[in-house]
Amino acid sequence: MSRKELLRDMRKKTLDSRGQHITESEPLLNGESSNGSRRDGEVKGRNWIVSDLIGIKDMMVEQWYINIFLLVLPPAILSEYLEWSKPIIFVLNFIAIIPLANLLGSATEELALRTGETVGGLLNATFGNAVELILSIAALQKGLINVVQGSLLGSILSNLLLVLGMSFFFGGIKNPPEQSFNLTGAGTFASLLLVSCIGLCVPALFHNVLPGAQQKLLYPDDEIMLSRVVAIILGFVYIMYLVFQLKTHSDFFESEEDEEDDVVPILSPAGATVMLIVVTLIVAVCSEALTGSIEVMSGFMSEAFIGVILLPLVGNAAEHLTAVTVAMKNKMDLAIGVAVGSSTQIALFVIPVITLAGWVIDQPMDLNFRIFDTGLLVLTVLIVNLTLMDGKSNWLEGIMLISTYVIIAFACWFNPERNTPPESTMHMEL
Repeated sequence: MSRKELLRDMRKKTLDSRGQHITESEPLLNGESSNGSRRDGEVKGRNWIVSDLIGIKDMMVEQWYINIFLLVLPPAILSEYLEWSKPIIFVLNFIAIIPLANLLGSATEELALRTGETVGGLLNATFGNAVELILSIAALQKGLINVVQGSLLGSILSNLLLVLGMSFFFGGIKNPPEQSFNLTGAGTFASLLLVSCIGLCVPALFHNVLPGAQQKLLYPDDEIMLSRVVAIILGFVYIMYLVFQLKTHSDFFESEEDEEDDVVPILSPAGATVMLIVVTLIVAVCSEALTGSIEVMSGFMSEAFIGVILLPLVGNAAEHLTAVTVAMKNKMDLAIGVAVGSSTQIALFVIPVITLAGWVIDQPMDLNFRIFDTGLLVLTVLIVNLTLMDGKSNWLEGIMLISTYVIIAFACWFNPERNTPPESTMHMEL
């Protein structure tokens, strides 16, 4: 949904050339199919495969500035099996997941265009955050609960501060003196963020108001169960939000530039499904290698910086570029949908799913974010609500949001939780 405008622009440039390729190939294929319906079926099967391959090629070429990092994918996959040093494994897989996340989003949108608005919305809700889900589950299986909590919080912060801030800044510079957007849709996002913020703050408050001696001796199970109950409630709110957005009040989220009829799928349903499955599996492999090297990397930088700052950039890099691009085209409704809408999905969908997944795999994943993290979330939601309340934006508001994110990044970098590994381990890994 948030990628639809970018895909529309890409199709305008590629459908003509794609049609020429298919037209050139059809006479040869049709010439081979003069006898029998069985042969016709083989030709049709071969035809959609050729068409999908051309469509994928067009996708890769049009977004070459992101997909060029796929060159890192082969060594990234091999690095884990060849037992290279952990820092190298981390860097290679970190870079490789960025274009994979972009391809995963494109495949999801292609399939969503084929399945209708309701099913498409569910697909976007699920696979639109697949990278965050896969990374979080991989880290959760290794018991890196602080990293999981930090990466989920960081995804919200980066979307609300960095992505929205860059959209306001570059959009305001390109389209002075100010830009306007749909206040009703933005207000809905802002209200949902406040609800999710309350839901994520309550477990932390519950933990910290108890006497220190009782926190671990009397009430550990109560804290976990409270987090799971809150996760279920937030998930229910998200389902109701989907009904609100896709069914009962869909006009609240439509912009004047929305021309959905112009969006033509490039891939067939089978091609989009195969692409979605293959890319998801590759992301899972890279995520496993990436999370497996986090403990060593925490000797060189804090886990807070890795979780809150670095990991969110992996899954959101393509969406960051999308938001800035459409903001410069003066389409702020779409930019806000990418930035604030993605944060809403993380808070109301991904975090509850990861919390319940911890329940299934017997990991004590809860919503007891540290007071520092909770404070950052509250202040971020507050400043974003203040910038959205007038329905207008300018470059100065962008500077304020970006500056806030930079301050948080430095706070995470100087976090005292940096773990220094033994000297022998550092020599071995380097």
